[in-house]
Amino acid sequence: MAIQLDHLLVPSRDRHAAAKLLADVLGVPWSETGVGPFCPVYVNVGLTMDFDTAAGPFPVQHYCFRVAPDEFAAILGRIRAAGIVYRSTPHGATDMQVNTEHGGSIVYWNEPDGHVWELLTVSYARQPRP
Repeated sequence: MAIQLDHLLVPSRDRHAAAKLLADVLGVPWSETGVGPFCPVYVNVGLTMDFDTAAGPFPVQHYCFRVAPDEFAAILGRIRAAGIVYRSTPHGATDMQVNTEHGGSIVYWNEPDGHVWELLTVSYARQPRP
């Protein structure tokens, strides 16, 4: 069997609010309860993101989702409808633009706990370097 990422932990100030927000934006199911103290977001049939409330400081994380172009358009529509500001670069101003420099579409946004979410249609991380 190939190695697959099954689940990961996302620290947050309010696990319920953070899980619901991501699930609503991605258009995927979530639950207020899961195994242990977590609020799971069911990203796909093989990946669960378990949101946990952190009592102290935690590092800001970066999470990237690769989707088909039609899913990108739908998710970007939900981002816009929710009034979430986004940008075309990992850091910098919220320019409300879509980056198309890598042969696909990319947007970034921060959720209330500071984590950076990335949505793209083509993986630049897996493209050969010149």
